[in-house]
Amino acid sequence: MQVSTKAIVVSKLRYKDHDLIVKCYTEQFGIKSYLLKNVLKPKKGKFKPAYFQPLTIIDIEADHKDNRSLQYLKDIKVQNDFESIHTNIIKSTIAMFLAEVLSSVLKEEEKNLSLYNYLETSLIWFNENKTDTNFHFIFLIELTKYLGFYPDKSQSHLPFFNLEDGKFYRINSGKYFIEGENLTLLKQLLGIKFDTVKSSNFILTNKLDFLNMLLLYLKLHLDGFKQPKSVTVLNQIFH
Repeated sequence: MQVSTKAIVVSKLRYKDHDLIVKCYTEQFGIKSYLLKNVLKPKKGKFKPAYFQPLTIIDIEADHKDNRSLQYLKDIKVQNDFESIHTNIIKSTIAMFLAEVLSSVLKEEEKNLSLYNYLETSLIWFNENKTDTNFHFIFLIELTKYLGFYPDKSQSHLPFFNLEDGKFYRINSGKYFIEGENLTLLKQLLGIKFDTVKSSNFILTNKLDFLNMLLLYLKLHLDGFKQPKSVTVLNQIFH
C-alpha cells in the first residue's frame, strides 16, 4: 500500500555496512520503522543520512505492508530540520534524551492524531524559542496526558503524591510516595504550557533527582520502559 504522511524521526540505527533502520512516529500510522538501503554509501543518493536526525519532521511517501516489520520509503521531504535544536549544545542534548524516551514509549502502530500534534507542536516551539533548560520536564509531564496516566490534580492541595497511581494523598503510606521539593515542583509544572509561562522561572536545585522521579513515574506506568542512557550526558551538560 502506497501511503503519504508526516512523520517525526525518533531514532536511527546502522544496519549492515551501508543501511539504516529509521524509526518514525507518523501522523497517520503511529510508530513505523523503515529500512533505507545503501544510504550510508559515499555517493549521492536519494536519501541523505542528515535527513534523519532525531526529532526531525519529514513528509514521507512509503510502501507499507502489514506482514513486514520494516517498511520502505519511496520519497521524503524535510519539513523542519530543527537547525536550532541540532546546533545548540543544550537543546541538542535535551533532544537526544527526549528521542531516546520516545523510542521507548511509542509502540502503537495506529493513528493517534492528538499525540502526534502534541509532539510536533512542542518540538517546533522548542526549536523556535530561547533555550529553556526545564523544557524536558514539562514535555514529559504533558506527554503522560496522551499516554493515559497524567497526574490527577483534583486533590493537588494534599502534601503527598503517589507515583504508582498518579494521585495526591493526605498521608505517606507507600514506597512510591513523594514530598518536599520534588512535590512542590511537580505541582508548579502541572498544566504549564510552553507558550504561556516561562518554565525557566522555576529553579530546581537538583534537576537530576527531579528527572529521575519523572522517569520512575514512566517506568511504573509503562511496561518495558528502560532508563535512558542519555541521562548521564544530560546531567553532565547541566552541571
